[in-house]
Amino acid sequence: MRVEIQTTREGERARLVPAGAFDLAHAATAVAALQCARANVDDCHSIELELTASAEVDSTGAVLLARLLDRFEASGHITNVLAAGNPQAARLIALYRTRRSEPLSIDRRRSPLARIGHQATRTVRSLGKTLDFVGSCAIALPRAAAMPRSVDWRSLPALIQEVGADSLPVTSAANLLVGLIIAVLGVSQLGRFGAVSFVPELVVVAQFRELGPLVTAIVVAGRSGAGIASEIATMKVSEEVDALRSIGFDPMRWLVLPRCLAIVAVLPLLTWMGDVMAITGGLIATTATTGIPMRAYLAATADAITPAHFVSGMIKTPFLALGIGLIACGQGLATQGGAAGVGARTTRAVVLAIFSVIVINSLFTCFYILAGI
Repeated sequence: MRVEIQTTREGERARLVPAGAFDLAHAATAVAALQCARANVDDCHSIELELTASAEVDSTGAVLLARLLDRFEASGHITNVLAAGNPQAARLIALYRTRRSEPLSIDRRRSPLARIGHQATRTVRSLGKTLDFVGSCAIALPRAAAMPRSVDWRSLPALIQEVGADSLPVTSAANLLVGLIIAVLGVSQLGRFGAVSFVPELVVVAQFRELGPLVTAIVVAGRSGAGIASEIATMKVSEEVDALRSIGFDPMRWLVLPRCLAIVAVLPLLTWMGDVMAITGGLIATTATTGIPMRAYLAATADAITPAHFVSGMIKTPFLALGIGLIACGQGLATQGGAAGVGARTTRAVVLAIFSVIVINSLFTCFYILAGI
């Protein structure tokens, strides 16, 4: 059987169509066909691999085609697999795809301007992959509503307990200390002007509007975000995610959706409990360092708690939680390699989640200032 790759070009785009048996018995012929095809389209910007029913692809052929696409991407090409004619071969190729970053030694030999351009290109690609992941999650929502059994609902109670109940001591302690710090600073600064009576309002405004959601989300990102990322990353490197795909389960619905729902459901409750603990910390610090009675502090706190302060802080929490869940799950699903890959992606997930929490909180703050809330 003849083994070849038909190539068609349209400007900067090229399409590769394998034909014949890309299997172990014809491996040598397949390698020659791949080398010829690469030489013909190496100057194109976009490469499409169209899989038709006429191409017989086993695991050996899938590895060869996957390595060809990897080499194109390493050279700066944009690759895409058209799998309508042969979805089984496409799944095999996706299983063997690996994306290799360029060696650091090569990057060091480049000029500073070239390195800046390379980093900018990587940033654009990362942004594209991020938007693609968010879009896949958005598509998974209506599909999950149409097919509820495609979501692992049985894991949701355990996830809520892990993210919520198990995180409650840490988030409560963090917010308690934050309340103590705000009250101590308020007493030391406002006391010089004889305005210690405004310390309860300072604690309420700072905690309810800004620090409560921010501190709680950062703690959850560092604790639960790392756990989710490492769990999914371990499943990815052990090929459990590929096994889910092979039996017809979408990882977006089976893994990502329950974890995002758990964080979104739990973070507002943790934030509310953190606000209570911060008020308690402010009460302890103020009554211990000043002559304000406990009853007067509580009365001033009750007057300072308004619906605007409470809602402006709580409305942030679902967005903060969604950012943590999507980043943790996305980094876990993007893991490659062994234990080193799991550790690297977990660290990256925590850093990006904390950074995203700060960015989202800052955007809400700017919006509240512009809106006069």
